[in-house]
Amino acid sequence: MIKHGGGLIKIAKEYATHPSQWMDLSTGVSPFTYPLQEVPVCAWNQLPQTDDGLEEAAKHYYQGKNEPIAVAGSQGAIMSLPATLSKKMGRCGTISLPRVGYKEHQHAWSQFSQGSLTKDADNATRCDTETRHWELLYYYDFPSAQQIESSDVVLIINPNNPTAKSVNKQRLSAVCTAMSDKGGYLIVDEAFADCTPETSLLNPHEHPHSLIVLRSVGKFFGLAGARVGFVFASAEIKGRLEEQLGPWTVSGPARWVVKKALLDTHWHAQALALIQSSSARLNRLLQQHFSCPIAFTHLFCTVYLHDAVTVHEQLCHQHVLTRLCDEKNALRFGLPASECQWRKLESALCAISHSR
Repeated sequence: MIKHGGGLIKIAKEYATHPSQWMDLSTGVSPFTYPLQEVPVCAWNQLPQTDDGLEEAAKHYYQGKNEPIAVAGSQGAIMSLPATLSKKMGRCGTISLPRVGYKEHQHAWSQFSQGSLTKDADNATRCDTETRHWELLYYYDFPSAQQIESSDVVLIINPNNPTAKSVNKQRLSAVCTAMSDKGGYLIVDEAFADCTPETSLLNPHEHPHSLIVLRSVGKFFGLAGARVGFVFASAEIKGRLEEQLGPWTVSGPARWVVKKALLDTHWHAQALALIQSSSARLNRLLQQHFSCPIAFTHLFCTVYLHDAVTVHEQLCHQHVLTRLCDEKNALRFGLPASECQWRKLESALCAISHSR
């Protein structure tokens, strides 16, 4: 099981403390949660309905050409895309993906196995028993021309989590065109792109057949617990993905809340301004205490440290939870939620600075 941020209850028990004593900065989820309203009883009582306007609201908010499909967080799509594209292609192939990034992508493609190819009732190629796997090609900042040429699928996380590196739209469009020309696919994970919509490949005028874009409401809206994400893709890929996922992937109450959040343009502007100012403040604070490289997006800062494991432990003793990155060479800091939390973080950083 891959470790992620969060899990504060377990961490607090390990340190013989109560979760209320801690500040959790480990997830990159905005602490400024969309203000929840009372959910109608019918959202609990009825089966989730896909004609309730949620997908239309997502199309408008994300500026997509067509309506997406709603999934149980972008994680739901990440886990299902290897099987979906394998069945579409009739084989496993080669995927280029970041060496450093959200590890669930690597896990999903490396764990998927496809068997001998048979024909279903419609004479379409499908998977059977376990005999074949995807070949994974890793890159760091951006896939090389040779990797793109060698790949059936290219995956880019934009901006990347946890490196915070962002790829401009022109470079992404060039990869999309290259994959389209060869009948391949470009998957772009835009879970952290709400604050920089100008980097998104989504637009209301066209959606290339080769493009698959993943979006999530968990980060910007602070609604990670709702487990809602969206997949923008061609009608064929969306249909195959829906078959793979099955019905009712998002609960009725979650659909109701997220639709309200996506349509609330006044709140969007307020939240963006608050996140931007908090991000700049966090960056300044971390630069005061660490003389090392710091990368940042609007929702998190990643500090690269030769003693990241030690600093992570020291902060835990101060009841501040950060994300120790998988490579054990960096810590990711999310945004504090209040002035009280800012003071707590500054106090913790001062304490560990004196001990280093």
